[in-house]
Amino acid sequence: MDDDRKEALKDMIRRLHEGADPEELKAEFKGILDEVGPDQISKIEEELLQEGMQKKEMHRLCDVHIEVFKEQLEKGEPLAPLDHPIGILMREHDMFKEFMCSLQDAADVLRNSGTEPDAEALEKAEHIVQHLRDAEVHYVREENVLFPTLEKKGITGPPAIMWMDHDQIREGKKALFTLFEDREKMGHRDFSESLERVCSELNELMVNHFYKENNILFPTALTVIEGDEWKQIRSEFDDFGYCGFTPDPVEGEEAARVEMGEGEVAFDTGTLTLVELEAILNRLPIDISFVGAEDHVRYFNDAPDRIFPRSKSVIGRTVQGCHPQKSMHMVQKILDEMRDGTRTEAEFWIDLGDSKVLIQYFAVHDQDGKYLGVLEASQDIARLQKLEGEKRLL
Repeated sequence: MDDDRKEALKDMIRRLHEGADPEELKAEFKGILDEVGPDQISKIEEELLQEGMQKKEMHRLCDVHIEVFKEQLEKGEPLAPLDHPIGILMREHDMFKEFMCSLQDAADVLRNSGTEPDAEALEKAEHIVQHLRDAEVHYVREENVLFPTLEKKGITGPPAIMWMDHDQIREGKKALFTLFEDREKMGHRDFSESLERVCSELNELMVNHFYKENNILFPTALTVIEGDEWKQIRSEFDDFGYCGFTPDPVEGEEAARVEMGEGEVAFDTGTLTLVELEAILNRLPIDISFVGAEDHVRYFNDAPDRIFPRSKSVIGRTVQGCHPQKSMHMVQKILDEMRDGTRTEAEFWIDLGDSKVLIQYFAVHDQDGKYLGVLEASQDIARLQKLEGEKRLL
């Protein structure tokens, strides 16, 4: 798109935010709108955010943008095959819309069922509510896989706006879940009327959100994300799991490996320099030690305020020799059971002054299941035991 057309569309969006009539603007800009695609809409909104428009303001009027661009967005064929990450997300959108329609039907039956709830409708509603609880993984996949990939391509505004939608949907779902948790405390009339209202509000949020993703975010993603990158996205989608259905596996495709820079250690989940790796391990608020497959101490971190002191002279020593004789039999039992696979973890907790220390042991294996040794992790949980409620702000 040339600069003149781009600036004209930016001006149109600014005028929308100032309260101009969408229908009048559609008529005024019809010639330009006819040539606009979803990826261009995303780029224009992205540039407006970079020029100072607030994300909350963009989010507030996103539905107005959709109304203006609606005819352009609804053109075209299906975006992607069913086993493609975008195809999977869109299929889940359809499934969630069916859930909400069924839930609204059940809510309508309950509202008209007299003084006692219709048992079949109530059971149906509870079943759908459980599906909606499980649906959280859909949003987690988008936020942790698709959105970061788009941000690396310079598309930061639309994912941020979609995440705001996710938070609104989560609030709506929380209201729904709370309603069912409190149902026994409420009269049937109050419950059924509240259910109908909450369902209507949540359904509107979800339908509007899915439309924006299906018609702007997803087409943009297909434009800027390259073919091989979708293999990695699908692999990470599989790692998080699915809800309602499991897509067929993609055979014969391997996820792209993380590229390793000079002096870095490559993991499946990213890369770190040795300096960064050591600093991270030493900054953990947990004492950790690793005992190799031959029962010799191989490593311990230098965490601040260690609970159990360690010195470098312990490296290479048998772990049995690091414990008092009275606990030797327990140490040996844990090691033997972790080595032969009959135990994967063990935990103990003890009082040390004002501290309550949790000590955990975990069997460590490689990707082929070969036993590598045991990880010991110890932490003071006294403060954690006193936590109540929530703390969401610094």
